[in-house]
Amino acid sequence: MKNIIIIPLAFFMLHSPKLFSQDAAVKAYNNYDFVPGEIVVFDDDFSSAQDGEFPPRYDLINGQGVVNVMNKEKVFVFTDASTGNMGRITPFITKNNKRDYNYLNESFTVEADFMVPEDETFALYFKDNAEDEGRFISVEGNGIIKENYFDLGLQANYPNEEMLFGKWHHFAMAYKNGQMKIYINQHRVLVIPNCKFQPVALLFGGSLNVAFKNVKIALGGGMNMLDKIATEGKFITHAIKFESAKADLKPESMGFINELAKWLKANPAVKLEIGGHTDSDGSDGDNLALSELRATRVKQQLKLSGIDESRLTVKGYGETKPISDNTTSEGKANNRRVEFTKL
Repeated sequence: MKNIIIIPLAFFMLHSPKLFSQDAAVKAYNNYDFVPGEIVVFDDDFSSAQDGEFPPRYDLINGQGVVNVMNKEKVFVFTDASTGNMGRITPFITKNNKRDYNYLNESFTVEADFMVPEDETFALYFKDNAEDEGRFISVEGNGIIKENYFDLGLQANYPNEEMLFGKWHHFAMAYKNGQMKIYINQHRVLVIPNCKFQPVALLFGGSLNVAFKNVKIALGGGMNMLDKIATEGKFITHAIKFESAKADLKPESMGFINELAKWLKANPAVKLEIGGHTDSDGSDGDNLALSELRATRVKQQLKLSGIDESRLTVKGYGETKPISDNTTSEGKANNRRVEFTKL
């Protein structure tokens, strides 16, 4: 009998260059500069909610809405709301096992995927220290993005006056010391130089049949923490995102990767280990292989961004080095990370 050599799938994936080509979706984000915060305080994909029911991790403020399954994914849909009287729900966030009503600080980021029908509106509301919930950012199906009840009355059109209705889009917002930046997909669409108020909590809003999913709220944001690589020898990021249980890079990861590539070009003597880490879902072996695949995908993207691959090594750690517990969505989100260690 001939000897049979079994080659693990992970080996094939790690050594198949076609799997790590720069696809069109990722390439479109080559100028993206949004970087999410590093401390995840809320992460919800509605997986814990029942189809047809109100999600358990939110409070209803106005209107009505339920979780529905669309294309095998759970999403929240506003079922009783209008443009003039938008539905609103607010995340249920805890700290030290108590409800936290003031969970934001001077630097935070918000992300979600949304879909609006024609003539409808997706919105993000802000509560300030005076309990005012009147200010909000609106994204209309006709491509108009604007701030409402701020001081400046700013608004913008989605690039090329493209319509937004009928498709899923990625919404991102970064707030730092009064300045607010709004992104739709790969585009920075609106900048508010000074909001003149400090948000302490958020509400997600929408008119009839507006849907959203994959909500993440994080504290921090910005690239100044990259200097930790030089001063402390390590930098941890949650800004690099992958498809669930896969090594496919999400396009919005390019905000961090673009800035990291610039930093590496400005520091040509630095060599890095790229360490992949997962949460505890799945088997130990699968998580170890997946974490190495993800680290390799990051290395390949940095190479495509002009970084010599000889400066980069990869290692998968799987679930072996958690930095948070694995019993909550937020804990798991913090454990799913990429670490850069100076060699």
